[in-house]
Formats: sequence, structure tokens, C-alpha cells
Amino acid sequence: MKNLDRRHFLKKTSLSAAALAVLPNYLSAQSERPLNAVYMGDYAAPKLETVRAAFIGVGARGGDHLKFFAALPNTEVVAICDVYQDLVKEKIGRVREVTDESRHQKIAEYSGDENQWKVMLEAVKPDVVFIATNWQNHAPMAIEAMNKGAHAFVEVPIAVTIQEMWDIVDTSERTHKHCMMLENVNYSRDELMFLNMCRKGAIGEVMHGEAAYIHELRWQMNEVDRGTGSWRTHHYSKRNGNLYPTHGLGPVAQYMNLGRGEDTFKSLVSFSTPARGRQQYAKNNYPENHKWNQLEFKGGDLNTSIVKTKMGKTIMVQWDETSPRPYSRLNLIQGTKGTLAGFPTRVALEGGVEGVTKDHHSWVQGEQLEVLYEKYDHPLYKRLNQAAKGSGHGGMDGIMVYRIVECLQKGLPLDQNVYEGCFWSAVAPLSERSVASDGSPQPFPDFTRENWKDTKPLAIIN
Repeated sequence: MKNLDRRHFLKKTSLSAAALAVLPNYLSAQSERPLNAVYMGDYAAPKLETVRAAFIGVGARGGDHLKFFAALPNTEVVAICDVYQDLVKEKIGRVREVTDESRHQKIAEYSGDENQWKVMLEAVKPDVVFIATNWQNHAPMAIEAMNKGAHAFVEVPIAVTIQEMWDIVDTSERTHKHCMMLENVNYSRDELMFLNMCRKGAIGEVMHGEAAYIHELRWQMNEVDRGTGSWRTHHYSKRNGNLYPTHGLGPVAQYMNLGRGEDTFKSLVSFSTPARGRQQYAKNNYPENHKWNQLEFKGGDLNTSIVKTKMGKTIMVQWDETSPRPYSRLNLIQGTKGTLAGFPTRVALEGGVEGVTKDHHSWVQGEQLEVLYEKYDHPLYKRLNQAAKGSGHGGMDGIMVYRIVECLQKGLPLDQNVYEGCFWSAVAPLSERSVASDGSPQPFPDFTRENWKDTKPLAIIN
């Protein structure tokens, strides 16, 4: 028994030592900004009168972005690239449906070969590139797009590894090109209202947040040879951590002004449950010799990570795409004078809400929320809600794409900078390190190189 205990101790301490040994590689390898680089936190690129865009990956997400972008004034779709030719043809047809004959007449088509996106970037020279491909391709495509002179807009996560995130930051700063992660949830009505309430001091000093992506997606395993499940299933098999944190974390981080003047990410601890659900689902739904039954699913069914900020504030971040339960992003933000919570949307304020509740022991919820929507609905939502109707996820996708085009055309800083995309995405690889070392704390790299202290908080945009 003593020998077993000793082996267990040595194993744990070896893991911890290994984790510590690699910390300098991602914390300090990029400690200095090159002389020709610029800090991109509040960067405003030169105005683009007409935004010329190319699209890489036009399945479900990329196709939706393409269609909404094409309908906006002073935009031009110059190229579409996907490995599947039928998707390229189909999406060109959708572009024609939403525009008149005066625009988008010369859309270059690229398909088939895995490297056609590189040919496209070289030949077309777009102003911006929208990237909606598998996770592994996000960083290489974004980096190449910036190197070819285009702003890059990348689906979540912005990258898979910490090194890729540093490479994105360095490329953005060197080329003076935006790289924004397409975190659409920041544009949802309740998230925008909560941001507005935090800025107006409705809940006092913000102290704690809760964020999640709880979304049962086992059905995607039916996409065996083509589609999201064909590549995402392998991530569940090989990786154990919080693999998809940004939908829940992005809005909470902006409520708390993380990486923007007031506070920033400091460290993370992470724990996963045992891995059961995916293995059982494969066994119950596919033949014994099916390739999903040949995998050993290492990723826990549910991961819980705790982020600590420089100021000592906390955020719980959960991820679960396996368990049979209703969808939730949690979306909770707690302050010294009240709490805002989601799924379902609820508000509790010290002293209550006039005409609705007497104190903070009762939630304002359901129809009662209309009082708060009338008072705190974000001006951006009120301005763009009708314009974004019909776009994905209840209109949040449309507001996001509209704002991207608006910022580029007016020469404004983007609502999400490259560093935020990296901070939020960094939860995944850091959580994997923490889980592997039995929950040891993992420090966040400072992708801003301490410039977060001088970065303006995101304003309440009208």
C-alpha cells in the first residue's frame, strides 16, 4: 500500500512539474511587441466605403453569415470557398435571392481541394474574410488572411492552442488587421440589456459571474462523413476540458470589463466528470464495428472551470454537450446591489424593482421583465432588432454582422478586439492543462502585454 501511495504521489507531482515546466513557453515567449507592431485594443482601421468579403466555409454558420452580409448596403461578396462544390453553388443562389442585379455579380468560386482557400486569398485580395470551418483551421486561415491584407472574422473558438493565439495576436499587430472572433451571443437581447444595466450601476460593483454552454449535441454524431459531427466528435474523444467556453463567457467578461481597463484574467482551475455519455450513446445507436465505437471518449460529460481575475473576482464556466438536459448559458452576473440571471431571465435588485417586487428575495421574471426592458433595453438592440430579423439565433447573428460592417465602413474600433477572442478561447487549452494536473491553477497569458490597463471598456453603443 505504501508503494502504491508513493507511485500515486509521484504521478501527481510529475504532472504538476510538467505543467509548471511549460508555463514559461506560453506566458513569456511573446513578451515584447515588435517595433513595427501596433496595439489593437482600441484600433480603428481606415474606412472601407464598400466592404469586399470572401467566405471560407459556407455550411450552416458560414452560409448564414454570407446571406445576411450580402443584403447589407455597400457590401460585395467577391469569393466563396468550401471543400464541397454543391455548397458553393447553393450559397451563390442564396446571395442572388437577397440582392438586386447590381451587386455580387462576379463571385469567384473555389471548391474541392483542401488548399483552395489559399488560392482564393492570393487571387481575389478581399478586404475581409469570414471563416466558418472546423476548429483546427481557424488559426491558420485567420493568420494567412491577415498576411494577405484582409481583416479576419473567425467563428468560435478563435484558435485551439495558446501558441496559435499568440500567433494570431502577433500577426494582427504586425499587419494592422483586425481579427475578431464571431461571438454572436454578445449581441443577444438579454446579454445586451445586462451589459447596459452593469454600465449604469444597477447591480453595484460586479463581483461574480456564471457562464456556460450546456447544449445536448450527441445527435451530431450522425454526421459521420460530412458536417460538424464528422470532426467535432474526435475532439470529444481526445480532449478533456472545457472545450467550448466563449458563448457563455464572452458576455460575462464584457460585463466585468475584463481585459479592458478595470480588470483582467488571472488564473483558472478546472475539473471534469467521468466520460460516460458519448461512449454509451455510441454503443446504443451504432453497430459494434462503427468507427464511433472504436473511439475511447476521454472528455468528461461536464466540465466546471473557475476563473479568477486580477481583482479577485470569480467566474464559473461550465461546458456540457452530452447530458440530457435543457439548453442553458447560465448568464449570471452578481454585484453588490443585485443579480441578473438567465435561463429563464430573472432580475433581483436590493430594494426591489418599483411596482414589481419589494426586495431582492423575489425575482422579477416573465411578463414582469417588460418594466426592465423598457428602462434598460440596449440602444443597439433597439436600433438594429428589426433590421436583423430573420437572421440566425433570434437576430443576434444579424446584429453582429451589421455591426462588423458598420465599424469597417465608419472606421470605428470593433466591439470585440483580438485579445478578447484569445482570452475567452484560452479557457479550453488551459482547462485541459488543469484537468490533467488534478485541478492545479493555470495562469492566463496576457495577450495584451499589459496594455489592457489602458484599453477603454466597451461603450454602450447607440
